[in-house]
Amino acid sequence: MFRYSPRKDQASWSGPGASPPALPARGRSIGWYQPGRAVPTPPADRRKRSQRPLPLVGFTLVELSIAIAILAILTAIAVPSYSSYRERVRVHQATADIVALGAVIKLYEIDNRTYPATLAEIGKAGMLDPWNHPYEYLRLQPLEHTQTGKVRKDKNLVPINSDFDLYSKGKDGASQGPLTANASHDDVVRANDGRFVGLASDY
Repeated sequence: MFRYSPRKDQASWSGPGASPPALPARGRSIGWYQPGRAVPTPPADRRKRSQRPLPLVGFTLVELSIAIAILAILTAIAVPSYSSYRERVRVHQATADIVALGAVIKLYEIDNRTYPATLAEIGKAGMLDPWNHPYEYLRLQPLEHTQTGKVRKDKNLVPINSDFDLYSKGKDGASQGPLTANASHDDVVRANDGRFVGLASDY
């Protein structure tokens, strides 16, 4: 008679002529012993599972097209906004430069009782605006006859300053006397004898 003891994992038998049953191969683990029946080992099961093909992961052509379209839209929105921001920063810098230059010119006039003939007399001949153009200066007192056409004027063709003109030609690097001229719209000008400094289009 054969008995199996799960607790001690041992088999016992009795009876005349009984022989011990065959044990499983070494290293195999089974929950319930059955003689003559092959039982696969867990490592073999794991090997079989690891040999299964993995699913392919990727993007379809439609998904890529949508992603590219979204990126193009974001770029179309961001680039003009950034360019506009940079232009405002440059205008602000030119405004600050003109205010500073005007203060130096005023100090020169106090010391010398006349305005400098050029920016070179105050050591600013090579000063460039944010668009890499030289700042323009014109002394109005006294005004040379040959410089009359360069005087900055408003829409009524009235001079915007009585002491001196000081301005930047702006992004396009071009300018004309009247502020209403197309080439003057982006100029950064000093007007009202320094009480206004900003874009000509805002004056």
